[in-house]
Amino acid sequence: MTALFRLLKIIRVGARYRLDLLLDSAQQPWWLRSAKPLLWLFPKGELSRGQRLRHALEELGPIFVKFGQLLSTRPDLVPQDIVKELNHLQDNVAPFNQAEFQKIVESSLGQPVEELFAEFSAEPLASASVAQVHTAKLKSGEEVVVKAVRPGIENTINEDIALLFRLASLVERFSADGRRLRPVEVVEDYQHTILNELNLQMEAANACQLRRNFENSPILYVPKVHWEFCRQNVMVMERIYGIPVTDIEQLEAQNTDMKRLAERGVDIFFRQVFEDNFFHADMHPGNIFVARENPKQPKYIAVDMAIVGSLNREDQYYLARNMLAIFRRDYRQVAELHVQCGWVPADTPIGEFENAIRSVCEPIFEKPLAEISFGQVLIQLFQTARRFDMQVQPQLVLLQKTLLNIEGLGRQLYPDLDLWSTAHPYLERWLKDRFAPKALWQQFKRYAPEWMEKFPEIPELIYENLERQRLRPATQNIVKPEPKTRQGRYLWPIMGTACLLMAAGPALAAWSYQSLLLAVVGLALLWHR
Repeated sequence: MTALFRLLKIIRVGARYRLDLLLDSAQQPWWLRSAKPLLWLFPKGELSRGQRLRHALEELGPIFVKFGQLLSTRPDLVPQDIVKELNHLQDNVAPFNQAEFQKIVESSLGQPVEELFAEFSAEPLASASVAQVHTAKLKSGEEVVVKAVRPGIENTINEDIALLFRLASLVERFSADGRRLRPVEVVEDYQHTILNELNLQMEAANACQLRRNFENSPILYVPKVHWEFCRQNVMVMERIYGIPVTDIEQLEAQNTDMKRLAERGVDIFFRQVFEDNFFHADMHPGNIFVARENPKQPKYIAVDMAIVGSLNREDQYYLARNMLAIFRRDYRQVAELHVQCGWVPADTPIGEFENAIRSVCEPIFEKPLAEISFGQVLIQLFQTARRFDMQVQPQLVLLQKTLLNIEGLGRQLYPDLDLWSTAHPYLERWLKDRFAPKALWQQFKRYAPEWMEKFPEIPELIYENLERQRLRPATQNIVKPEPKTRQGRYLWPIMGTACLLMAAGPALAAWSYQSLLLAVVGLALLWHR
């Protein structure tokens, strides 16, 4: 019933703001065209279409506001007048009562604001979908911002999530495409993400981690967190003075190197994903600023680390190899990697899949960002997915969202940015460094204790495997192994030889059990070849 009432509210808000007029008559579904006589009861009013959409999203709550934030970064897909209005959703959502804000802060921190701060502003600095921010000054003289979660927001979020689960289950039940897209898993992942935003202590911890990762970095600054003033629904951190990343006029007025700024944004993204494995996953323009110092070597400032993401080692490796294969136009390897990772069924015809990928990716090469419509590419990839039953990977949803934000920012800052030439050398270097002898040795030292715990089980596992092979019926079909890629053909021998060399090296002279383990692993890798 809660989901039903929420659905009725969505319909009522959409009708009041006449959101049906955002679609051409030919694009409207049959049920919307049938309801036209009733919609005329709601006058259009004097608001523009962008204003009507913005007010509707604000009234419907944080999940819909975040959807509007994402749309505001896609000027290639959304008309400019609507983008201009949706930009107000980044940090200009209607604020809640100032007295209520002060009451939340005092209740959480246990003291009146006059005793907590030397100065405290009753006027909000910014108001977002989940929280609101006011400025203050500590007794020590440091300028800070105070952030508090909106009162009652959790109930609204739970209602929206319940409705999304109901809709996702219906889509999954009655649509073949829906089952392939795994909407229930996507909603579960989004539920986990947005509920994390309600815990400001978690956001403070994320900010500290990102600050450590980029400590003394010339390309990104993360404000300091004041932990003594942090609770689950209140957070205090250093106040920053930067230029909003979308304020092109201010950036150009101080002669900012826009090309370098755009390239550094790409560099920050790839470093977070592949080196640190900890990336800011809510990089909409309202959360990104540019430092005023040294505009020829521009530096980003990041705030609002409520949503962060990470990938496991397999996803990192898979993503890097796929992107490199696309950069090299090796569509055969892209198709093989999709099969190996289980993204498409094992019986997918590789040749046909390769041709389909080529038809999507080939047009985007050797073009500046301004001439590439990733929206169109995504549409073509969806058509390919339907054809080959490609599965959605919920663990990569945050990364995909972040990529969309990066594209939107890059398009606004420097439309001629060559994304491929910027990312290609980075990925080549990352894969090379990952399999360098020093990196392999560091990985071994990290996982050696865990391997040693399982070492006594190895003889029994070998015996059980041999026994299964002996008892297997002779008439059982032998599965033909998949052809190895050129890289995979040499990977196992190289790793096996490296393990044997390390086992025989002087570094392990006093570690005989580790030498033995390295020798066993090395022989196993050579045998796998």
